[in-house]
Amino acid sequence: MESQIELGGGDFRYQLIADWARLPDGWDFHEVAAVAVDSRDQVYVFSRSAHPVTVFDRDGNFLRSWGEGLFKRPHGLSMAPDDTIFCTDDGDHCVHRCTPEGKILLTLGTPGKAQRYMGGAPFCQCTHTALAPNGDIYVSDGYGNACVHKYTPDGRLLFSWGTSGSGAGEFNLPHNVCCDEDGWVYVADRENHRVQIFDGAGKYQSEWRNLHRPSALFLPRHRCPWCYVGECGPTFGFSRNASNLGPRVSVVSRADGTVLARLGDRTPQNFPGPFTSPHGIAADSRGDIYVGEVAKTGWGNLFPGVTPDKPRAVLQKLVKLA
Repeated sequence: MESQIELGGGDFRYQLIADWARLPDGWDFHEVAAVAVDSRDQVYVFSRSAHPVTVFDRDGNFLRSWGEGLFKRPHGLSMAPDDTIFCTDDGDHCVHRCTPEGKILLTLGTPGKAQRYMGGAPFCQCTHTALAPNGDIYVSDGYGNACVHKYTPDGRLLFSWGTSGSGAGEFNLPHNVCCDEDGWVYVADRENHRVQIFDGAGKYQSEWRNLHRPSALFLPRHRCPWCYVGECGPTFGFSRNASNLGPRVSVVSRADGTVLARLGDRTPQNFPGPFTSPHGIAADSRGDIYVGEVAKTGWGNLFPGVTPDKPRAVLQKLVKLA
């Protein structure tokens, strides 16, 4: 295990633990697209590997795996209050709702069948899934569409909203979605560098700026006053080494989008920083944060000396300090 690093300050101080989860011998994550935590603080890791879903206790001990042969390209993972899990597969253009042991309960979309690019119909490389308080389901449809779809709990499409663009209610890669206790819907509009907020009818309400390519969102339950945001940071050569753009984890006020803390941001004093491309994020009941990264996809020439043979950590844990 790598050395531990302290990040943040004030009410948001964390100890960063890289390579936290212990896989069976010979296994690897390749890269981690998403992570979720159940009511017992068991951690579910959705990775682009031979074992797509791996489950650990909060100390990193391996418990089980499932999903082998089921998923084409894991992308999003979200946990329902009953501990069923929504697994969003952008390579297979579908969402599976599964039990904690991997039994499929519901499938949205037709596996293997993509709808027309930017045609608005579900799905064309869907990205993430969220559950409303009344059980309705939201799916962000991002790489080949620019919209969000709303379904009934039993999988009937109610309506969709959004189109390609940069105005209110328009999207440039809706990459993640989550829902709060009041039924408001938060969408990480990644390439527009913002999070847009809608009511349950898809009506635009507000947005958060001061973010750089937000990819991951996590809203703690029970009206927690903040949201965790994973920001991928720059990829273009001219800004890859620039400061204050990420990759990083930000803690954002749910009231007005004020940034309360930046964790791991790249600065001249903190280069290249601990993160590569925070793509999935979740927190447990103690406030510890789990960060999954698509480090292989996000590498390029981002880090001197980092190659596929010398990878950075793809699943890290931020332990909350008192």
